[in-house]
Amino acid sequence: MTSETYAAPGDKIVSKEPVVVSRYRGFTRANHWVTAICMIVLLFSGFSLFHPSLFFLTGLFGGGQNARWLHPIVGVVMFFSFFLLFLQMWRLNLPRQEDVIWTRHIGDLLKGEEDKLPELGKYNAGQKIVFWGMSVLIVALIATGIMIWQEYFPNLVSIPTRRIALAIHALAATGVFLIFIAHVYAAFWTRGTIRAMTRGTVTGGWAWKHHRKWLKELAGRASQSQPK
Repeated sequence: MTSETYAAPGDKIVSKEPVVVSRYRGFTRANHWVTAICMIVLLFSGFSLFHPSLFFLTGLFGGGQNARWLHPIVGVVMFFSFFLLFLQMWRLNLPRQEDVIWTRHIGDLLKGEEDKLPELGKYNAGQKIVFWGMSVLIVALIATGIMIWQEYFPNLVSIPTRRIALAIHALAATGVFLIFIAHVYAAFWTRGTIRAMTRGTVTGGWAWKHHRKWLKELAGRASQSQPK
């Protein structure tokens, strides 16, 4: 096994006939779905308050007043939920040399010619872009969200600063929305990915095709743990 690590502590090969690989622990999956649900609530409640033409969306939350107080509360919950995900995943999302090669061959991926791509660890460059993009934008959202949360922080910043914060908040939310859509699309487009966040496992064939370095490291762990 190389000095580079591509796997998280809970990752392991579960069975050999057929090969089933544990990709996400139960805690990580629950953490992911709490974050996703919060994000969906925030997107709809945020859109409902963004423009009068979208105000009808407040009906999903029982009216404008409910949407107004619910939005920032759920935002705080999502921030801390994503922070837990960040602590679990940031090391494996650091850029590596193979990410540069993978990005150069993105056209081959879209054509279904993954055999031309380099072997990858647990995450590819696209997944890492989603991770770091979300990380930056969520920090921007929580920071600007506190600035415009007049119920609890009415005198935190001046009115001109609050207006700028509101504009940045809206732009960051738009960025999160676009990344979220891309993330969901990629999860459905790459068959077998949804299973990782529902059951916690993937097939050996899926791991070999998409994240071969990760699988090889797990195989190395398994062989070292067997009694001699």
